Amino acid sequence: MAGLPKEKPQEKQTERAPDAVRGVFKGPDLDGGTILNALAEPVFVVDDAGCVCYANLATEQFLAMSATALLGRKLSDILPADSPIFSLIEHVRTGGQSVSEYGVTIETPKIGSHFVSIDVSAVTDCPGVVAISIQERSIARKIDHQLVHRNAARSVTAMAAMLAHEVKNPLSGIRGAAQLVEQNAGPEDRELTRLICDETDRIVALVQKMEMFSDERPLEREAVNIHEVLGHVRLLAQSGFARHVRFIETYDPSLPPVYGNRDLLIQVLLNLVKNAAEAVPQEGGEIQLATRFQQGVRLTVPGSRARVELPLAVSVTDNGGGIPEDLKAHLFDAFVSAKAGGTGLGLALVAKIIGDHGGVIEFQSEPRKTVFQMMLPQAPKEFRS
Repeated sequence: MAGLPKEKPQEKQTERAPDAVRGVFKGPDLDGGTILNALAEPVFVVDDAGCVCYANLATEQFLAMSATALLGRKLSDILPADSPIFSLIEHVRTGGQSVSEYGVTIETPKIGSHFVSIDVSAVTDCPGVVAISIQERSIARKIDHQLVHRNAARSVTAMAAMLAHEVKNPLSGIRGAAQLVEQNAGPEDRELTRLICDETDRIVALVQKMEMFSDERPLEREAVNIHEVLGHVRLLAQSGFARHVRFIETYDPSLPPVYGNRDLLIQVLLNLVKNAAEAVPQEGGEIQLATRFQQGVRLTVPGSRARVELPLAVSVTDNGGGIPEDLKAHLFDAFVSAKAGGTGLGLALVAKIIGDHGGVIEFQSEPRKTVFQMMLPQAPKEFRS
């Protein structure tokens, strides 16, 4: 009809969403698409119709498809209908909160099977549009690595558990005999008997540590105030091995209690703080103890479709020299240690205890900043007073 303005053609969904994530950055020819294409991790966007409307170069490589083949195509035509990624997308669309899931398998005939972690977030001001990122070499692989090596450690130490009784009995006899000799010995001989006692004590302590790996009894769990545990560990450290360290505490006061075993959590944190105290310099050494609530962090239980919520993050950060590169891949393995004379059982035991809690421990390390972070389940409401 003459005089009426022509209707503007409706903008295609596949043209709208890239603008939502592209953004504009100050600088010549630099936009969000350029930044995302520089990332090594796959990042893509799915619109409210379930179609892929943006994919960076890493996504093209991961899915072995060109942008032309990806854009405008339904994600359900690319991945199997039972892929866990669809339930994550629905969770974000329904709840509006970002979600992260570790230990997810993405599998297609074209790309094979990939063990990954996935982050899904809602795109601001675009209802139903979600951004998805995939990390193939992240915590997911660390978790798998920890599970494999923790089970291997258990199989090795099962024999140690059987022998422990036979080893500890003669050791106690040797120690008792050394103490009897010490009563009538001269100064030089007393030095030798003291050495015998010290070494037998060291071997007994080592055997006891190894025994813990084969302990398959269910944990006695309760609602644990992790801040009280951290405060207890800090006091122990400051009165002993960490007198030279300045502690920084950054806590979330609203954090709900951990569902765990208080004594074992003290053991874990004491081990991490002791390692940190030994790593920091005598002058200017700092250890930060921190807690925070991470909404939407979940772990897929190996061998099942069950998912465990892990919203409680507890971290120990130090300003030491960092972990040697050649140890990083095997840090949670038994008998691996950067310390001269170390048994290499401390972090392996830490990984086992956290795993027994249904949690996860990861680390990041560079010179002057090493972070160990645990992600733990919160106590069910019926366990809270």
